[in-house]
This record gives sequence, C-alpha cells and structure tokens, in this order.
Amino acid sequence: MAVFLSSYVNRIDKKGRVSVPASFRAVLGSEAPGIVVFRSLQLEALEGCSVAHLELLSQSLEKLDLAQETYELIETTIFGGSVQVPFDSEGRISLPAHLASAVSIADEVAFVGRRKTFQLWNPQKLAAHEDAARSAARAKDISLSKIIAQAASKLEEGTL
Repeated sequence: MAVFLSSYVNRIDKKGRVSVPASFRAVLGSEAPGIVVFRSLQLEALEGCSVAHLELLSQSLEKLDLAQETYELIETTIFGGSVQVPFDSEGRISLPAHLASAVSIADEVAFVGRRKTFQLWNPQKLAAHEDAARSAARAKDISLSKIIAQAASKLEEGTL
C-alpha cells in the first residue's frame, strides 16, 4: 500500500510552477493527470490528493447518516473549493493563485505527506505547526509503540 511520506520544500519558479516531489508522483501513479488541491478545513494549508481519493470521500459520504448541514459544509468547502491541477511534462504544477495566497504560499512550498493525502504549506508556517504538534504529542504522551500495542490489543479482543 503506497502512502505519502516525508516533507519536501520546493521553490516556485518565475512562471509560478513547482515540482511535486517524485515520491508523491509515484504514489499517485503514472496514470495520474495531476493532483486535486483545496483549502484545509482546520489548518492554514492546502490539502492535496488524487481524484480517486475524492471519489472515495464521496462514496463514504453516501454511506453515512450525517446532518444535512454537514453534507452542505463538506460539499461547499471541499468539493466546491477543489481545483484539479494538471502535471506538466516535468511533473510540475501551477498552484491556483487564490489558493496559494489564502495560505501565504509565495516563493516556496512545503509538501507534507499524510498517509493517503498530503498538505502544501508555507514553509515557515509549517515549522511553527510542527513545533506545536510535537509539543502536543509529548503532552498527550503519544508514541508509536503505544499505538501499535493498542491496535494489537484490539485485534486480540476482536474489536478491530
């Protein structure tokens, strides 16, 4: 199972193009015409994913019994706010100016892997976010070994 991993900072060229990391393009697959980007609902960043991931989200929404207001919010903010951005022949994209400016992306973009999706950040804002996230993880005593042990326990109980 391919996942988006790691973080990369790439410069935006004079024509407004930025290279999507090769490892991210590999996860998307050679047939992917580009990516989908939209503003994060919770963070000052852009969310990036494949069209297939948004199709999965749409199918998942059909199976849930959410309040109409929640459907409206998701459809307006995510589906309505999404832009399909094609790759050029060298794996570069041109970020829509209105999305880039909304999250203060100007000369550089930080691409951050998040398993099934990724985010695009202003590198300085990402650094502050990472510091806060590490502090919160320490305060909540989050660790990989505890997560794995908890999952193993749920498997043994048959609840996972």
